[in-house]
Amino acid sequence: MLLAIDYMFVLGKVILIGAVIGLSFFIAMYTTYFERKIAAWMQDRIGPNRAGPFGILQPLADGAKLFFKEEIIPLASNRFLFILGPALAMMMALITSAVIPWGLPYVSENGKIFPLQIADVDIGILYIFGVISMGVYGIMIGGWASNNKFSLLAAIRGASQMVSYELPMGLSLLAVLFMTGSLKMSVIVEHQMQNAWHIVYQPIGFFIFFVCALAETNRTPFDLPEAENELNFGYHQEYSSMKLGLYLFAEYINMFISSAVIATLYLGGYDIPFVNESAWGLSPLWMSVISFCVLMAKILFLLFVFIWIRWTIPRFRYDQLMNLGWRKLIPLALLNMILTALIMLIFK
Repeated sequence: MLLAIDYMFVLGKVILIGAVIGLSFFIAMYTTYFERKIAAWMQDRIGPNRAGPFGILQPLADGAKLFFKEEIIPLASNRFLFILGPALAMMMALITSAVIPWGLPYVSENGKIFPLQIADVDIGILYIFGVISMGVYGIMIGGWASNNKFSLLAAIRGASQMVSYELPMGLSLLAVLFMTGSLKMSVIVEHQMQNAWHIVYQPIGFFIFFVCALAETNRTPFDLPEAENELNFGYHQEYSSMKLGLYLFAEYINMFISSAVIATLYLGGYDIPFVNESAWGLSPLWMSVISFCVLMAKILFLLFVFIWIRWTIPRFRYDQLMNLGWRKLIPLALLNMILTALIMLIFK
């Protein structure tokens, strides 16, 4: 019986991994659709409306177009690295989701606890930062391997931008770690369920983390690696077919995962505000489903904010971008960390 339970546990983990990957791709596909629709609404246009009712099949049509487009690899490029770049960007975007708790743990009738989390490791936040740091290689390798000076310039921009904004992002998280005393994502969510969401205690940290997430995902106003009017389409200029599609999908998957991380760290994760879920008397399965839907609602709201910012705020110049990261956000994050430590020391 024990072997059967372990087998089912492993099978459940495999199903969860597949579900998370499938969900990431689905969200990435339809975020492109909703971004075009929201942009059209903001600019008094129509948006995609040809493929299916209200254009709902447009992401599928775009994906099929990328699959059937001619695949071109420049003769002067490094073929191995040229292929590795987009594959690495996509892989790093996907594996970040492994430590995110997607809902309340499901408790079976025999008392077996199945967490809706691929891996609840003790170094959850450090794992996320490690994977994010590896993501810069996808951009850098792709830009360098293309043997194109515009692609290389864009890759250098992207690398310096991501390195610059990882520092204030990490410093803003230290204040959260002071409060929770743990790096585990599940413990961080439980701490917010027992007290209050971290955005209440850490509004400055939330703001810094959100701004850095925009820069990490190369979104406007920090989309300098993809500045078409300056760099001829940016670091993936030489890419076509599904290699280009992997870069584009990786950006939207990064948006989705970044929103999930922000919701987990600062917005209570799957917690429903001002509600005692245990008093509902629902089955564990329904509670897990409802908590997952709550987390997804927070993620979709943050995705809307990502899109909203893109279509309302102009792009920074490169010097403005570096100035904001090194001279504004890093000192602000340090000040927030010191204030948090002092307040905890005084009122503990």
